[in-house]
Amino acid sequence: MSNDICHVLLIEDKLDNVELLENLFSAAQNCSLAQGLTFPVTCIPTLAEAIPSIKEQSFDVILLNLSLPDSQGFNTLIQLRTNFPNLPLIVETESQDESLVVRSFQLGADGYLQIKILDSNLLIYEIRLAIERQQYRGKIAQEEQKNRQNQEFADLDALVKSSSNTSITAKLFGNYPLQESLPDVFEELAQTYGNLLELAIEQRIFKVEYNLSEQLRTLGDKLGFLKASPRDAIEIHTKILKEKSQDVPVAKAQAYVAEGRLMIVELMGYLASFYRKYYIGLSNINISSKTDYP
Repeated sequence: MSNDICHVLLIEDKLDNVELLENLFSAAQNCSLAQGLTFPVTCIPTLAEAIPSIKEQSFDVILLNLSLPDSQGFNTLIQLRTNFPNLPLIVETESQDESLVVRSFQLGADGYLQIKILDSNLLIYEIRLAIERQQYRGKIAQEEQKNRQNQEFADLDALVKSSSNTSITAKLFGNYPLQESLPDVFEELAQTYGNLLELAIEQRIFKVEYNLSEQLRTLGDKLGFLKASPRDAIEIHTKILKEKSQDVPVAKAQAYVAEGRLMIVELMGYLASFYRKYYIGLSNINISSKTDYP
């Protein structure tokens, strides 16, 4: 919301309610609670029309009638809140049933208006309160996500440290971690992993198919050829997760963490598979050598 404009989306099909609210918003410019704000209103009569409009335009608050031609009851609220979890949303109705108020808040509403007792002061008060509620929820969600991320990174760091002295591949080949011995190669592998993580998010959201498993298998084979250890895979994963999770919305950070967990498990599996094939090959060579040269 800018300093002097609050863009309002009114999802309402009843002309009387639309006229009432538009008049209240016009009168609200003289209210002390408005504090110089103007309230341009966009009115849309159906949920089907509202959803793409919200995606295309920027609104500061939504006023929603739960009884629309194409959506009735709390399902309307649920659909909007699911699609737009961070947008202040106020339910408006002609009913005075208090149970509707309670249920609306339980399902994610930030405010509730009863049309029959509404005036300009109450309307502006509810809008300001709804925006503040949503901002507060956003701060809490960010703090919770930050705490989860810190714990995730701490667990990964602990896993790296615990594996530093027990890495089978490191002991077998006498290698230092890739990040130390081959920093340029490590960065290239991390970039590849980061690109795959982005594709995984797109695949999940847009229901497309990128054959990520095959690309992860290829990455696992590259790590195997470089005699990498599980520690190297975890360090790549940790580096990318930290980079991707910076300065992004809470929902996207959560998506990176969730998809990243699945990816690192699959990548570790392919790395283990590479080494199983490697050891089987060594065993076959040894057996063959003993047979040919008694």
